[in-house]
Amino acid sequence: MSEDQATPPPERYRVNVPLRWSDMDAYGHVNNVQFLRLLEDARVIGFEEWFGQDRSVLSEGILVARHEIEYLAPLLFRVAPIAVEMWPTRIGGAGFDLGYEVRDGREGEQGETVFARAETTLVLYDFATARPRRMDDALRAVLQAHAGDPTPFRWRRR
Repeated sequence: MSEDQATPPPERYRVNVPLRWSDMDAYGHVNNVQFLRLLEDARVIGFEEWFGQDRSVLSEGILVARHEIEYLAPLLFRVAPIAVEMWPTRIGGAGFDLGYEVRDGREGEQGETVFARAETTLVLYDFATARPRRMDDALRAVLQAHAGDPTPFRWRRR
């Protein structure tokens, strides 16, 4: 396949996630810890859409091994949901990384505000044996269909 016929990268998966009044802190913006809940909400919704109701990666066993978050702008509470874009950035033998951008979800004159970028490492886990488990071909294929570039953290651009 020639360069001009290369398959374009898939669009990032995008889901709207509502904010809760209790997400705010004393400074009037969404607390940094609450961003992890927003990412989790996006993952749960996204995994059901990616893998279907018949196969829940969550019920088969998966653990969070790492989070990295870069906060870029304060997120003030509002009734309108925020948008979370999510995509696999690395796929390994027993786990994978997901990249995220937490966005305003509303287009403005300057474009959409990005409040945070994040990455989560997830490990497939067998609770019966208390050990990581290998990824099967079906799971790998779904992840590869959504895979994209590494999370564009500021430290990567230095």
